This record gives sequence, C-alpha cells and structure tokens, in this order.
Amino acid sequence: MIELISNVRRKGELSSRLAGLAAVFGLLSLPVALAVETAPRPNIIVIMSDDMGYSDLGCYGSEISTPTLDRLAAGGLRYTQFYNTGRCCPTRASLLTGLYAHQAGIGQMTNDGGQPGYKGDLGRDAVTMAEVLKAAGYRTYMAGKWHVTKQLKPDGDKSNWPLQRGFDRFYGTIIGAGSLFDPWTLTRGEKAITPDNDEEYQPGQYYYTDAISDYASRYVKEHAETSKEDPFFLYVAFTAAHWPMHALDKDIAKYKGKYDGGYEPIRKARYERMKELGVIKDWKLSPAPQSWKSFPDEHKAWEARCMEVYAAMVDSMDQGIGRLVKTLEETGQLENTLILFLQDNGGCHEAMGRKPRKNPAKGVEPMGKDELQTAMIPASSRAGRPVLMGPDVMPGPSETYIGYGRNWANVSNTPFREYKSHNHEGGVSTPLIAHWPKGISAKNELRQRPGHLIDIMATCVELSGATYPKEFAGQEIQPMEGRSLVASFSKDEDPDRVLLFEHYGKAAIRKGKWKLVRLGYKKPWELYDIHNDRTELNDLSETKPELAKELAGLWEKQANRTRVYPLPKGKK
Repeated sequence: MIELISNVRRKGELSSRLAGLAAVFGLLSLPVALAVETAPRPNIIVIMSDDMGYSDLGCYGSEISTPTLDRLAAGGLRYTQFYNTGRCCPTRASLLTGLYAHQAGIGQMTNDGGQPGYKGDLGRDAVTMAEVLKAAGYRTYMAGKWHVTKQLKPDGDKSNWPLQRGFDRFYGTIIGAGSLFDPWTLTRGEKAITPDNDEEYQPGQYYYTDAISDYASRYVKEHAETSKEDPFFLYVAFTAAHWPMHALDKDIAKYKGKYDGGYEPIRKARYERMKELGVIKDWKLSPAPQSWKSFPDEHKAWEARCMEVYAAMVDSMDQGIGRLVKTLEETGQLENTLILFLQDNGGCHEAMGRKPRKNPAKGVEPMGKDELQTAMIPASSRAGRPVLMGPDVMPGPSETYIGYGRNWANVSNTPFREYKSHNHEGGVSTPLIAHWPKGISAKNELRQRPGHLIDIMATCVELSGATYPKEFAGQEIQPMEGRSLVASFSKDEDPDRVLLFEHYGKAAIRKGKWKLVRLGYKKPWELYDIHNDRTELNDLSETKPELAKELAGLWEKQANRTRVYPLPKGKK
C-alpha cells in the first residue's frame, strides 16, 4: 500500500515519510493516505510581529512605511476582527498548537505555576503545526522568537526546543526579549551562538530583525534548490517591535521629526484613515492616557525619538518581509504560497527603561567572539559600553534599553482601550493579512469574520491535507479548538462561536456581538456590544444584568474546560 502511494510522486523518501505518517497517526486506510498525497497543497508561511498595535501597519491606517505588507493586503485579504491572547508566550503557544494557551500549558509566562494550564512549557498532549505538517510531508523551518519553554540553558534540556517540536531547521532566540544587536539565547539549530561567531551569517552590521529575515529567505531559497517537490511550512517570528527600541540609523533617519507634534495628530490621522479603509467603524475614539501638552517639555524630543525608533523597527521588519517575498518570486514559489501575517498582542504600555538606570556598568571589557550573552537586559554592549536608560538617553543604539511607553502604545492601539496583557480590544486585537495568489482570488477585500489564533492550525490542516492526530508519539492529543479560515478566503462568514480569553486574571468571553471582559481576578465584569461599541466605552452590565450573568457563567464553564482552572499557585 505504501509502495503504491510512493509511485504517485517518487519513490524512496516519500515512502518513508508516509510510513512515518502512518506510524505516528495510526493511518491504516488507503483513502486517508491518498487524500494527503493528492490534495493541492500550498507552501505556508506564518509571520508574526511582537508588541505592535492594531493600527501600526499602513494598510490598517498607519503613517509608518510598510509597503510590502500593504502590497500583500492589496493582493489578498485583511481580517478586521482577529484576536491573539494579549501576551507574547501564550500567543505563541496558542498559535503553534491550535489550542487555547492554558490547554497548551502556557496560560501565563514560561514559569511553572504548578497547575496543568501553567506549566510554562508546551505540553506533550498538544501537537505543533510543525509536527502535524512535517508528518504530512512538509519541510518545516523557523526563524525568530520561540518563547514557549522555561528551559533556556544551551547545555540543558532541549526537549521543548524547535527541532524537538517538529522543525527541520531553526535560527532564532529561545527566550522572549533582549537586545536586537546581541540577542540573549541566540541559537542556530540546537547550538548557542553569538553574532560574532556565527560562521554562516556575517553581515556588515548585525541586527536581529535583519537576521530573522535573512535566514527566512535563505530557507526558502535552499528549499527551492534541494526540496522543491515538497511543500514547506515556514514560521517567522520577529521580535520587532518589542522593547528595547533598537533600530539602524538609516531607518531611524526616515522618521526624523515625524512625531514632533506629539500623540494627538498621529492618533487622529490614524483614526480617520482607518475609517476610510473600512478596518474600523465610526466608533467613538477611546480616551488617551495623557496629552502631549502635559508631557514634560524637557523630554519631548526624547519621547518623539522613542516613536521614531519604534517606526523604524516596524519599517525594517517590512523591508525584511519584502526580501522574503522577493525570494519567493525569484524561486517561482510565490503563487502557491499562503502568507499569513499577524501580531502577538497589542501595543506595549510597559515602562521598561524609561527611568535612569541605577548604578550603570563601568569599566566593562568588550565581550569575546564566543562569549554568549546571558542577560535579557544586559549591563553592557558587546563592545563593552554601558547600556543606559532614561529620558536623557536617545534610544536606538545598542548601548540603550528603552521602551516607547504607554502614550505611544495608546496611539498604536488606535482606536481601542488598554494594552498588551489586557483582554480589552487594545490588548487582543490584531491585523491578519492573508495572501495566496493561487488560492485567494479576492483582491484588497476585508473580512469581518471573528477569528482567533486557534484558527491557524485548523487552516493549515485543511490546506495541507494533513490529519490532526488523536495520538502523537505515544501521547493522547487534545482536539483542535479552532475553525479553518479557508471558507472565508472566498466569502465573508459570521460563524456562531464562543471565543475565550484569560491572562493573569484579566479575562473575557465573546459570543456573537457580545463581549464580557474584566481587568483582573477581583475586578467587575464589563459588558459591551462589540458591533456598535468595539472601543468598549458603554458598559451595559448594569442595564443587561441577565446577559452579563449568562456570559459570566459561560466563561466559567469554558475556563474549567480549557484549563484556566485550577489557578496557578498563590491565586484564588
């Protein structure tokens, strides 16, 4: 039977893959195996950025230059009601597995909370997209940020590192943040490396965003040279535009003076542009936390510079995606490649590096070529210069470590409330761009269909012809939670579904047009009509108490089902 199927394409390698597929998934019937082999299977690229708001792309209303993503949107679809989990590692766990983050074991961060939903490591009863697609004959590649394991040591346990979770090749970081000029936990394959000793990659100026893009392009090029008969899955996980605000001078220069007028004109222009584009309705604009007038005059140049560097980080990422798209074109693979772009959470309000650093480093020696970076927030750069913080230090260079702060995050999240780590719309709303010339005939269309990260796995399974396993590597696997987006490629949908959210007590549930949301474990529930008030300004919990009670009960039921409960140690 396996030999017969192997003749459909070629002998040898395919035969062993099908045998492995049968062994892993327990496939015993010819029709299932043939379905995998005869399905029209695109390459799949999932690109995710870090700590960016809903309005930060040109095609979603921004003044930041993102011509590549704008082009992909113009040639495909933009989803207007897609959701992440509001935080870095839960989003990655959910995206990779097609489960809610707690089901995947990472309901909070990558620390062990002592309960099934909070282990801080991807669970073995969850299977990754790479594992599913690899078993279906895909080559699997990853470049960028992993951040779904608590095991970080280069000589320690690597059982939850990319190569052990389905990826054939990997370049990136295991942890979630760090210098973009000297990343912590920088790894190629399973080997810890430094920007200086990576024999396979020595650009004139090392910059992590460029490195991620360049490795992604390299994987695509080499795949075309060696494995073009097979489809590929590529996961590109940028750290842009997560703090610190690090960017190259040439990119920062493009935005010099752009933000000197402060928050209000930028936010207003985005708001109007978003309505023109149709990515939002004419909802009221949520309140801003602070006016430009009230920000200290002596630090306004610094504050404007923070946003200049942030814009440069986004711009640089788009340039890298442009190089990736060019490689797809040059290798003849663009037409049958599904590209999905999304973000891991909303704009980041955290005050990282916005106050002067106490006791900055002094007299530090430059780091050796093979000396690994061992800190997320280093004391000094590789050149031995102290890393500084606060409003007297202009962000951008490797010797700085600064975030762009709450006020600019509010601009990024236009028009919504709240920020990263929250479950109000400003924390969990993401653009989703879908581009696939052979499979999506629609051009420059919007999709209002509500969706969630959990839907990406279901989409990949449908398009690849893979079978999502009930068992993998001897472990029973939880069923997928998501719904495939494929039907929405041809027309908009409005599926009747419930979407669940929880992170550190901040929680929400959406059913149809109704959303119940709270700001913490002991905070009151708020109720909103998302169709008419997506900026969440008119709380209806007191005028519709029965509906609020019903949704709160549904949240509890779903929370129990998806391992939000039992809560981690120390929480009641």
